[in-house]
Amino acid sequence: MKNLESILKNFLIKGEVKEITPFGNGLINDTFKVSTHTPTTPDYILQKINHHVFQNVETLQHNIRLVTTHLREKLLERGEKDVERKALTFIDTEDGKNYWFDGENYWRVMLFIPNAKTFEAVTPEYAYYAGKAFGNFQYMLSDLPEKLGDTIPNFHNMEYRLVELKEAIQKDKANRVKDVSFFIDELLKREQQMCQAEELHRKGKLEKRVCHCDTKVNNMMFDSNGEVLCVIDLDTVMPNFIFSDYGDFLRTGANKTSEDDPNLDKVSFDMDIFKSFTKGYLESASIFLTPIEIKYLPFAASLFPYMQCVRFLTDYINGDTYYKIQYPDHNLVRTKNQFKLLQSVEANLEQMEKYITNSI
Repeated sequence: MKNLESILKNFLIKGEVKEITPFGNGLINDTFKVSTHTPTTPDYILQKINHHVFQNVETLQHNIRLVTTHLREKLLERGEKDVERKALTFIDTEDGKNYWFDGENYWRVMLFIPNAKTFEAVTPEYAYYAGKAFGNFQYMLSDLPEKLGDTIPNFHNMEYRLVELKEAIQKDKANRVKDVSFFIDELLKREQQMCQAEELHRKGKLEKRVCHCDTKVNNMMFDSNGEVLCVIDLDTVMPNFIFSDYGDFLRTGANKTSEDDPNLDKVSFDMDIFKSFTKGYLESASIFLTPIEIKYLPFAASLFPYMQCVRFLTDYINGDTYYKIQYPDHNLVRTKNQFKLLQSVEANLEQMEKYITNSI
């Protein structure tokens, strides 16, 4: 870990480093916990930023500085206590940047939040906490004075994802189009319906807001009493429709099985998770949401299984060049899974609309 210690010397940390150990199970960045020798100095998190995924690190880190500064100001305005544990704190280098480039890789350091934990399980209880936390996250950032940059361009742009699918169909690199005509027809049949957000935006009826864009239960920190401390993993925070945070959570959280389960009988949209998440979300977000944003929340629940189905099918047609696969038809299995989830969501749309109408 000597090399990591030399990286740390470029940041304005306090205390002497005692130990550096791998930390967490993140799939994108390499993360380490930095322990210091004395109880009076804080511990830290050191991360190597995956600059192949986040190609504009300067924009990424500028976004993070704007967001964390604004959240901290909001918490102080509210008179919140223990702000250091409720807002992520990134450590600067001697030249005032919140990241360091060593000639090959980009690094950043943040304060370690003690006595905090994350949860993996999606239960109605934690779905409610997630809805409330992510709605509050959006609300606190709804008046961010400076516009953020896109850390992953077109990440949740449905029109762009369909262009990618059509290009894959036209090129048919792996000679697989003939085997997936049913899914191609079903997805393209819904094209206009699923691109409503972009169309409403062009008409000036739907705005882009600051969104997290990776809303999972394990992207929240809880204290020892089970109370939400803060939202974490801010790399994908950027301008988007609020549907991103709402719909993407439900895509994973409300599917009664994993997204690559080949047993389609297990795939179903969990209305209990939907109700819990929606209840928490509306409690904290309805204060700033427009009527059209609230109206289209059920649409958001269908948009994200549709979008992921498009992305899995595109990759399958291209010969599995993007997503890691464990076996030859893995992406096809994922496609079938997400399409079944989409159908389950569509069967519940009327019930979702009634629940939301009765909740506001």
